Amino acid sequence: MTHRAFLRWPDPRLKTPAAPVDAVDDGVRAIWNEMVEAMHAMPGVGLAAPQLGIMRRLAVVDAGDGRGVTRLANPVILHASAEMREHDEASPNLPGVSARIRRPRAVTVAYLDEDGAAREEDFVLLRATSVQHQIDHLDGRMYVDRLSRTKRDMLLRKARKCA
Repeated sequence: MTHRAFLRWPDPRLKTPAAPVDAVDDGVRAIWNEMVEAMHAMPGVGLAAPQLGIMRRLAVVDAGDGRGVTRLANPVILHASAEMREHDEASPNLPGVSARIRRPRAVTVAYLDEDGAAREEDFVLLRATSVQHQIDHLDGRMYVDRLSRTKRDMLLRKARKCA
């Protein structure tokens, strides 16, 4: 199976909030499978459906910590730790650049799992960074939106040169 092409910034769909998933069915599972393939092909630690032009609130996370792939539908952050953590973030939608982003070290996320069951799960360290990054994509935001205007403009100029 080959996955769809990654959208390239500044595609307007990357700034558009994704639609909620009504139910987890075989169609949703097929999208997740495609997303896992695309995530591993990058290689990356997470992916949101809008990055492939699929405007649904679906994400996958695999931080390479032995816990495997977590498939999330309609993820929502319920709680974020006060302790922050910095990590270099990048996106296949904006190739050739990255930035150090400061996010909560741990988050509690509610979501529907691959069986359609409602779950709450604590994500920490890289898994927390990844799930927050994916939820940003689902909300029509990219990591560059978390930078100061000056840093964002410099990074986007550099990205244009890499394209």
